[in-house]
Amino acid sequence: MPQTNIMPCRQRHSSLLPASLLLLLCITGCATSYRDLPAGTHLTVTAGQSTSAIVERQIETIPSLAPAPPPPADYLIGCGDLLSVTVYGHPELGTTASGAGAMGGVSAAAATSRPAGSRVDENGNLRLPLVGSVAVAGLSPARAEEKLSVAYKALLKEPWVTVEVVEHQSRPLFFFGSFRKPGVVYMDRPMTLLQGIALAEVDTTASLRSARLSRNGKVQPVDIYELLANGDQRQNVWLQAGDAIYLPDKSSQQIFIFGAVKKAGPMPFTGQLSLAQALAAADPNIVGSDMLRVRIIRSLSPTKGELLVVDFDKVMRGESVPIMMTAGDIVYLPRTPLGNWNDTINEILPSLQAISSLLQPFIAIKYLSD
Repeated sequence: MPQTNIMPCRQRHSSLLPASLLLLLCITGCATSYRDLPAGTHLTVTAGQSTSAIVERQIETIPSLAPAPPPPADYLIGCGDLLSVTVYGHPELGTTASGAGAMGGVSAAAATSRPAGSRVDENGNLRLPLVGSVAVAGLSPARAEEKLSVAYKALLKEPWVTVEVVEHQSRPLFFFGSFRKPGVVYMDRPMTLLQGIALAEVDTTASLRSARLSRNGKVQPVDIYELLANGDQRQNVWLQAGDAIYLPDKSSQQIFIFGAVKKAGPMPFTGQLSLAQALAAADPNIVGSDMLRVRIIRSLSPTKGELLVVDFDKVMRGESVPIMMTAGDIVYLPRTPLGNWNDTINEILPSLQAISSLLQPFIAIKYLSD
């Protein structure tokens, strides 16, 4: 390529583009795909709509999780709960640690170290001396007392029975990521999202905008950032047994680049990264790709996102302010011109499914939910 053609390219791109992308563009694109600028051209670009390379912006929203009525105030017994049953005047008929140990073949020392009681089995039944198995799952302790009193009437004239939940093990909550106390917490009463998070204690390293609530294997449209940062009580949903709350670490933030690039996939995001730098690091295939309509899927919250179409030629010509990336952005460099966003989503969907656990909540809910 003649020297006079290469120099203007360097002059007009040097303030905006990384050197690796600059060189590639000058070698493959200046002579054929892009208009040249006279040597010595100086452009002043200021922020504003007229200098933006974004040629199309489409806002997408997801309905928030529907508010649910408060669950029953009484704790309902479930599988795995440890119950203490006392039959007044007849201790041999109730549940004791020594009795449980003897029945299970456990040593007396080990038995005495355990809380007194009998555990509800996987079928929801409580096994009691002489009475046998009694179904108690789904009952409050008061209702369980009534049911056991009826069962003991076969042995006693006027049984007086009390039931106490010694260990609540049937309603787990799972906390992962940037919590000071990650792990499993068992609900002993109805609990809201805010109350659950308070038990696990959010760490200062948490990326709240990327936080998610998963229920029955699906990410739910709940904005934990708005709840904790701005007190939006609409996000303070009632928790259910098995709910999982994940708070990513700020240091693990990423963006994702797919399409006509040699290094597709996740890319670390440290807070300051332009679209030009991201594409340069991904080693784009300039020849044959559609640089005029680069696509970006951006999460604004778990319930809101935007779809952007960028004229990257305008960025390369120095006619636009840089397009800055945000955590979780998905960039797609089309291999050929695409008709609409449905075409883009269909092309990128297999790549998104392969990294579903890394994506922002909005992306997972909007495009990967059944």
